[in-house]
Amino acid sequence: MSAKDCGNHGHKRRKIFRRIFAGILIFLFLVLVTILIIWAILRPSKPKFVLQDVTVYAFNASIPNYLTSNFQVTFSSRNPNDKIGIYYDKLDVYANYRNQQITLRSSIPPTYQGHKEINVWSPNIYGTAIPVAPYNALALNQDESTGAVLLMIKMNGRVRFKVGTFISGKYHLYVRCPAYIQFGSKTAGIIVGENSVKYSLLVSCSVSL
Repeated sequence: MSAKDCGNHGHKRRKIFRRIFAGILIFLFLVLVTILIIWAILRPSKPKFVLQDVTVYAFNASIPNYLTSNFQVTFSSRNPNDKIGIYYDKLDVYANYRNQQITLRSSIPPTYQGHKEINVWSPNIYGTAIPVAPYNALALNQDESTGAVLLMIKMNGRVRFKVGTFISGKYHLYVRCPAYIQFGSKTAGIIVGENSVKYSLLVSCSVSL
């Protein structure tokens, strides 16, 4: 075989490799475009959260500028999508009072939520002798004297959406649920134990991604 024949053979081989590589790129591009079109058509909706009730086991500031609290919060999450599932990779729940966190975070186990499915969780959130800002301690004393306190139950986490076999990247999930607790009147709730009262709320929560 002459040097010219070897050169032609090598050139043909490189040409075949280039065509194979170009074909693979085109295929991957078409798959990506198809996924993006499906994603755009389906347009996944955010999950819907409802704060159903709050059971208060402890809530007192007997030590100045320190707050001890213990709640069990029950909330539901509904997937409004017909053809899209939701992976909850992480979801932390805690309580705020006037933009200050007053409990430790409680984590919800990772879970998958199917189409139109509803999940209900009832985590306990608590904080023992949590320091509060002096102006918040003053506001809390005023709220307790009127018999009602507005808390904000917050949830922060990470979710992914599943369309067929495609799973999206992670989205940061923010949930805010106002909880108006009427401590001054036990008739506003149900006594479930010694010094423990369950308050039914059924409040829609704000959700952002």
